[in-house]
Amino acid sequence: MIFLKSLGSIFPIIVMIAIGYILKKRHWFHHTFSENVSKLITNVALPCSIFYSVLKYLNMEALKEVSNRLIFTFASVIIGYVAAFAVIKLVKMRKGRRGVFYNAVVNANTIFIGLPLNMALFGEAASKYYLMYYITNTVSIWTLGYMLLASDPMENNGDTKGEFNLKKLLSPPLIAFVIAFIVLLSGIRVITPIVETTKYLGSVVTPLALLYIGIVLADAGLHSIRFDLDTNLALLGRFVFSSVVMIVLLKIAVHFVKLDPLEIKTFVIQSAAPVFAALPILTNETKGDIGYSTNVVTTSTILFILVVPLLMSILNIIHI
Repeated sequence: MIFLKSLGSIFPIIVMIAIGYILKKRHWFHHTFSENVSKLITNVALPCSIFYSVLKYLNMEALKEVSNRLIFTFASVIIGYVAAFAVIKLVKMRKGRRGVFYNAVVNANTIFIGLPLNMALFGEAASKYYLMYYITNTVSIWTLGYMLLASDPMENNGDTKGEFNLKKLLSPPLIAFVIAFIVLLSGIRVITPIVETTKYLGSVVTPLALLYIGIVLADAGLHSIRFDLDTNLALLGRFVFSSVVMIVLLKIAVHFVKLDPLEIKTFVIQSAAPVFAALPILTNETKGDIGYSTNVVTTSTILFILVVPLLMSILNIIHI
């Protein structure tokens, strides 16, 4: 049953990647299409999606009720970045991949896979716990995660020297997140037409991002899907390390706060969700290794079908 739920959550995503791949192979897209899609998502659709998601999924009541849980979720993120830094230094990972690796280990696809799967597995009762992880994940992606991507272009790219650029950090998605959070905290009521506009524009992010992944795979060839050292390390970090860290933190947390079983399961499942789908788009914008980025997103999304039932089985065996 758990396997079918995880499969049902991921199946549409695999199909959309496949459609992008097939249509590119059939020459439906002009050679500039993927670059234009990248700009559209980064500068228009993604900011709208973030703005709408913050206002829809967050509220002050939920924040006040379980905000102390943010200590554990942010602790897991910090530990993830530190561990990723250590691995990068240990294996001497090449430029262009380092920013991707940080994001692959730490930042998950909480909206397009994490949310529907959480609802399918645990229902509405777990939504407030999901929101805590969503806040942590969103802040991580659009602050340190994006900063690390922006400061890690590929060595053979002549457009940038590799140093951190503040203008890159102040990207439209991050600005949209800051504005949305200010609106949320201040209690400003956004008029319905604006909310609906951001909803419709934001809804194109996932299908376009997944079509983009399929197009990149078509350009590179299916042989580009590989399990090299850097990819394997990213997958281990995303699925094994992140979930183990979360389980350990929750075991520590029970000595200080009372945790709901649904809360524990939600945090663990979200901690091991696949790499977020927009990572190849951001990698392209920041001149990183787009092939590596696409590979970790694709492989983590496919393997997540097997990870979910395994994690649920582990959670049923251990007692936190």
